[in-house]
Order: sequence, then C-alpha cells, then structure tokens
Amino acid sequence: MSPRAIERTAAVLAPLALLALWELAVRTGALDVRFFPAPTQIIQTFYAMMFSAPWDQSLGYHTLVSLSRALIGFLFGAIPAVMLGAIMGLVPIVRAALQPLVGALFPIPKVAILPLLMLIFGIGEESKWAIIAVGVFFQVLIATSAGVANIDKIYLDVGKNFRAGRFNRYLTIALPGALPVIFAGLRLGWGSALLLLVTAEMVSSQSGIGFVIWRAWQLLTVEDMYVGLIVIATVGICSFAILDAVERRLLPWKSRG
Repeated sequence: MSPRAIERTAAVLAPLALLALWELAVRTGALDVRFFPAPTQIIQTFYAMMFSAPWDQSLGYHTLVSLSRALIGFLFGAIPAVMLGAIMGLVPIVRAALQPLVGALFPIPKVAILPLLMLIFGIGEESKWAIIAVGVFFQVLIATSAGVANIDKIYLDVGKNFRAGRFNRYLTIALPGALPVIFAGLRLGWGSALLLLVTAEMVSSQSGIGFVIWRAWQLLTVEDMYVGLIVIATVGICSFAILDAVERRLLPWKSRG
C-alpha cells in the first residue's frame, strides 16, 4: 500500500475509532449521557430533525438559511477587500494612509460591534450580513495587501516596459501574483464568517444553525446541540474543500510545485 493510501485510510479510520470509543464509553457509563449522548442517539436525532420535521423547522431549512447568510456576508466583505487590498499593495501612499486605520480596527473583537450593527441595521438579515462582512473584510484585506506588496518589482517593471496601464498591471500582474496569499486570506475569512454567523444567529434570529444550537441550550436538548455543531463542522470541511479545488483550478502551478 502506498504512503498516500495509508494516509487516506488513517484519515478515515481515526474518526471512526473515536466514535466507537465514544459509544462504548457512554454505554459503559464512563461518560455522562446528559452531556455526551451516544453517537447513535445523535444520528437518530439528526434523521428526525432532517426528515421528520416540517420544512420550515427542518435541519435542511436552517442549514440553507445559514449558508445563504454566510455567503452573502462573505461576498460583501471579500470583494471590496480584494480590490482595496490590491490598491494598497500597489500604491505606497494609499498603504501608508490606511495601514494605521486597519491596525487600529482589526484587533477589535467583531462580536463586540454586533450590538452597534443591530442598532444601525436592525435585527433582520442586514445586521447578520454586516457583522460577517466586517469580519471577512479585514482578513482578506490584510492578506491581499501583503500578497500584492511582496510581488517581485521586476514583474511590475516589465509591465511598465510593455506600456501596460495601471489598471492592466492590476489585473494581469498584481492579482494573479498575489492569488496564493489571497486564497489564504479567503480561507481565514470564510472561517471567520462561520464563527460570526453562529454568534449572530444565537443573538437575533429565529432560524439558522446558530438558532438551533441556542434553542437546544434553552430546552436542554443536548442531542440537538450536537447535531448543530456537527452540521457547522461539516459545512466548514466541505467549504474548505471547495476552496482548495478552486485554488487548484486557478493556480495549477502551485499544486505542481
């Protein structure tokens, strides 16, 4: 068996072994079932929440609502961050002017400004999009600015020698050259989007995975809580896999390297 196959087998068997130990510990009384329900019970609860509930109360509905919120907020934050980050990387005077602001605003916990955003936008969808966009913006902005600023200057000089305008150098040199770092920022931004999504839904929502987890705490239905946590973890794994696939598609030279 090749080393790659061994790694894949280990990646599959390790979680299964952990679940088996968890099940055994619950059945033997080593774990308190009030706080650590058996995996089989969690699976049964997942099935009931997914297929037995009315659609507007089902797990599938709450998952789609959360995904739509996360994606909209992510796009609102990531798109302007990439544009402004590239400008900061290319134009030193802009970078010098904005870096102190970014340095002052970035460390502020984004959850701390959620009440302010709720005052501005209300408790509807807009405040959730806004808190996600703010969290994503700074992660992607910093990564893009650093990626563009660290491009070897000789490439930009070649563009100038070929009489490429500033906008063309932006599109054909700066952005492609910074894509590996930008994708790292997008991953961090998407992770922040999921964290802030759950927080916002716990505070001001009647739908979404965050609401499911918070309601489970209120009703002391621990199985529902674990289902919500598993769904968020699954969304994270799948979305990062999609980002990796897109990166391999756009950056084939990186995967070869």
